[in-house]
Amino acid sequence: MGVAYYGNYFTWFEVGRAELMRELGFDYRTLEREEGCYIVVAEASCRYKGAARYDDLLRIRTELKVMRGPVLRFAYSVLRDADGALLAEGETAHLVSDHEMKVRSLPQKYVEALASMMTRGAEK
Repeated sequence: MGVAYYGNYFTWFEVGRAELMRELGFDYRTLEREEGCYIVVAEASCRYKGAARYDDLLRIRTELKVMRGPVLRFAYSVLRDADGALLAEGETAHLVSDHEMKVRSLPQKYVEALASMMTRGAEK
């Protein structure tokens, strides 16, 4: 059909979130290895507004909307780079856990980094 598979939008959300973390100076691998801390997806949703076509360059806007204890909620917008058309909006909710999947607190340096960007969105 010449359009991107609907499930790819969730992959793009993940890429946007990982790049946002990298922009803040850390990555998931380091968080997991050094802190024994995991940010697991508890819920995901997507509202499709238009079709991404194969070979479209996309821009993923990623914003941390909520950080309350072990709960993080991110919002996403997927835009076609060429014309800025909004193709999808979505959200993911996450729980911070240890390696046994027990809820725990996010280490303070990560809380501070995430809090620093709560008032601004980031594009990846």
